[in-house]
Amino acid sequence: MSGISVGFTIFACLLALMAVRVPIGIAMFVAGSGGYIYLMGGNWTPWLNILKSIPYARLSNYDLTVIPLFLLMGQFATHGGLSASLFRCVSAFIGHRRGGVAMAAIGACAGFGAICGSSLATAATMGQVALPELRRYRYSGSLATGALAAGGTLGIMIPPSVPLVIYAILTQESIGKLFMAAVLPGLIAMFGYMFVVQLIVRRNPEAGPAGPRVPWPERLKVLAGVFPVILVFVLVIVGIYGGWATPTEAAAIGAAACGAIAVISGGMRWRGLIDSALGTAQATAMILLVLLGADMLNTALALSQMPAELANWVKQSGLAPLFVLAMILLIYILLGCVMDSLAMILLTIPIFYPMIVGLDFYGMSVEDKSIWFGILALMVVEIGLVHPPVGMNVYIINRLAKDVPLVETFKGVMPFLASDLVRIVFLVAFPSISLVLVKAFGAL
Repeated sequence: MSGISVGFTIFACLLALMAVRVPIGIAMFVAGSGGYIYLMGGNWTPWLNILKSIPYARLSNYDLTVIPLFLLMGQFATHGGLSASLFRCVSAFIGHRRGGVAMAAIGACAGFGAICGSSLATAATMGQVALPELRRYRYSGSLATGALAAGGTLGIMIPPSVPLVIYAILTQESIGKLFMAAVLPGLIAMFGYMFVVQLIVRRNPEAGPAGPRVPWPERLKVLAGVFPVILVFVLVIVGIYGGWATPTEAAAIGAAACGAIAVISGGMRWRGLIDSALGTAQATAMILLVLLGADMLNTALALSQMPAELANWVKQSGLAPLFVLAMILLIYILLGCVMDSLAMILLTIPIFYPMIVGLDFYGMSVEDKSIWFGILALMVVEIGLVHPPVGMNVYIINRLAKDVPLVETFKGVMPFLASDLVRIVFLVAFPSISLVLVKAFGAL
């Protein structure tokens, strides 16, 4: 068989294993191992040899230490009650508007994402905080759960973002530049979701009643309460890109600062500290297992020459670059039906990345294309967290709001998906949206 045929056979085996509920990391490892042994003529010895090198080569990568530190920062924020402070702050400023409590939940998701880096954690944490308030003001079930599920995706859009760290490691791109590039698209996503809420309540005022107006002294008080969180975000992002600290150092500073804020504010005790450490260890172990499985799979694909052959075929096919990009983004949306965001990044970047950097988009440099595609991929992966039939964020929110049927939650998400698609079209048409901050800070 040709390299492309072998590669597609490996993918077919991978999807078959996933269909019978084999964990994604193990499924990638088994499919990759089978493909590698086949390509070596059925000889097991080379496979046994690379088993000695792949785990060490991956786990000894110093850049990976940033992942547990960012996860720990999010755990401290979760168990320290910082999410409730963020929600109260945003709600104090806009909660008196029609649909304002839902918009406050979205804004709080963005703020929490700035110190968390995980969409599932953002959705689960903010759901626990905001759902009681949304119920108290009699918001419709579809708007309340749809806004929280969509808002949860901001956990990976607003840096720091674990998928962006993985993308940076896979492509040898700067973590700081990717984080800086994600800020503006993340803010646009937040305001886009808020605009969707406004459209919904204009059509149906009963869906999102207004809350009480909060006096200005109280607003300033709650704003002062979240100022340390804002400071942590600025220190981490600007510190990385400004060269004051490496990503690992900045993540360590952020984790320590979030831990200190959580303790000083009285939101975290010994139990919370233990739960934070345990949650970080479990999430890190899961990510590293998926990384090892992806390395085995990508080793087999590289041996088959499938990524190189596909990249050459695309380059010589004469297809318009934007058409190729649209097909890649469509594949991401389809993969989101059966796969989580981290697995999609690990599985597809080694294949799609060579195609993108080999094509001409608006005369951009390789580095600009790399950053632009990373943000695009992240945004499309984010859609997979809320669109049916999987939509992990939807299931998490629906589990918290047991009185809302799952169908209603998916209906509530649909207007926010429309906002996502509009944003992706704009980012494809205007790459400067993701590059403007990178260029601006790079010129300083």
